[in-house]
Amino acid sequence: MPISEKVRKLIDSAWVDGYCCLLATTGPNGPNISPKGSMLVYDDNHLAYWERSKKGALDNLGHDQRVAVIYANMQAQKDKVLDSGFLRFYGTAELYESGPIREAIFKRLTKREQEHDGADKGIGVLIRIERAADVRGKPLP
Repeated sequence: MPISEKVRKLIDSAWVDGYCCLLATTGPNGPNISPKGSMLVYDDNHLAYWERSKKGALDNLGHDQRVAVIYANMQAQKDKVLDSGFLRFYGTAELYESGPIREAIFKRLTKREQEHDGADKGIGVLIRIERAADVRGKPLP
């Protein structure tokens, strides 16, 4: 599933631009929605983020690896950068506590994320995208 350069730039700069990506997970205690300031486009088939808080989302991923990610940016819709200010990604997460994929994710993080308290003990999370669309169900631009 090719991800356009436009969508890549929006997601990769989401936190800096003030439009945080949200990660939805589910587990034994129900659903959880977490802001992920480190979310990035890893390649055409994957999103990735750095799990350093190790709280609800990580607990849930230990029970169910299915996730949803939403990118919300109404300004991009107002500015006609996107037809819809909401992009949804659905997929399956894999955790990388060590190894080359963990290191590759870490290298692509912003300096802020790399230097944030707890970053050195973080876990790389790779999300295999199974489907993606805007909030209206249209394919991503």
